[in-house]
Amino acid sequence: MTKKSIKDIKLSGMRAFTRVDFNVPRKEDGTITDDTKIRAALPTIRYLLEQGAAVILASHLGRPKGKVNEALRLDSVAQKLSDLLEMEVTKTSEVVGEEVTRAAGELKPGSVLLLENVRFHPGEEKNDSELAKAYAELADVFVSDAFGTAHRAHASNSGVAQYIPAVAGLLMITEIENLTKSLHSPTRPVVAIVGGSKIADKIGVLNTFLKTADSLLLGGGMANTFLRAKDHNMGRSLLEEDKLADAAEIMREAANHDVNLCLPVDFIVADKVDEAAQAETVTVESVPADKMALDIGPQTRKIYKDLISKAGTVIWNGPIGVFEIDKFAEGTIDVARAIAESEAFSIIGGGDVVAAVEKAGVAQDISHLSTGGGATLEFWEGKELPGIAVLQDK
Repeated sequence: MTKKSIKDIKLSGMRAFTRVDFNVPRKEDGTITDDTKIRAALPTIRYLLEQGAAVILASHLGRPKGKVNEALRLDSVAQKLSDLLEMEVTKTSEVVGEEVTRAAGELKPGSVLLLENVRFHPGEEKNDSELAKAYAELADVFVSDAFGTAHRAHASNSGVAQYIPAVAGLLMITEIENLTKSLHSPTRPVVAIVGGSKIADKIGVLNTFLKTADSLLLGGGMANTFLRAKDHNMGRSLLEEDKLADAAEIMREAANHDVNLCLPVDFIVADKVDEAAQAETVTVESVPADKMALDIGPQTRKIYKDLISKAGTVIWNGPIGVFEIDKFAEGTIDVARAIAESEAFSIIGGGDVVAAVEKAGVAQDISHLSTGGGATLEFWEGKELPGIAVLQDK
């Protein structure tokens, strides 16, 4: 890796302003329902502590839009982190200000301080220079470890780097190395699987995969748009009429690049997105006018699983059915299990697919579960991410 990391610098006695991604799902009472993102940051935090640094953590939670929102305070996150680290984590009630300056100044090496939700401050998402400077004055070094927000130029993940040296945390290194490997030095054949509801969000990444993949397997609502572009009647299925030309162009490009672009040949259809709906299997040529495609069918699953079993690298973004409902989850779960059983190097990006892999019970068998959603997509598209661009070169 060409960027400096926490392993390349002296940390003893340093105060490390560390941007983490603790944007975790919670119940209304604040109970955390999935602590995956907090656990993902532990190696970096523990390394900093072991090296004798005082660790100042900054994260957002939800979308408070620059205002204090009591329901989005980080108290439950601080408690969970305390439990996982088996040590006290001090938390401030403000993002910056006298309380924060005092707490950071008193922080001893080997201790952890968590700032309040950085998006409570109106300057955070505006990348306000005064706020970034205030963060920088708390510390000696900036550690960028929130890959999930690396595509945002915000005060706590890029602005602060204008004032103090910036290095990558261990999670950030892992993300950069694995995602780079999947694009630039993959073991072939490369099978890319793209699902989700819309083409609009993924035109960039589809174009990238046309240059890097040997096979491109499509599912979800996105596949419906491609099939409609091929003159198939899709009934009441979700699709984007305004993206038919884009879909047709991507199919032409796939042929030009000799990429095997695979679309579903059969579906599980129903008249509503509901566990109680009457589901049936139909071919792509016979989708009823009053039904919608909600999952790939058994023949498609067989084709996709066969390609996955022969892959050297598998890249997956976006579920290929309405997997939240068991009746329409079989396609997504079958694909997840096929990836887990294959000997391929596998990368899964995006919260929805990570949740699907966990539902399938095979998360531990995936080579790399990316913590990014939009950040992973933009990295795959070849865009420079602000949270990575600010890191010092080796």
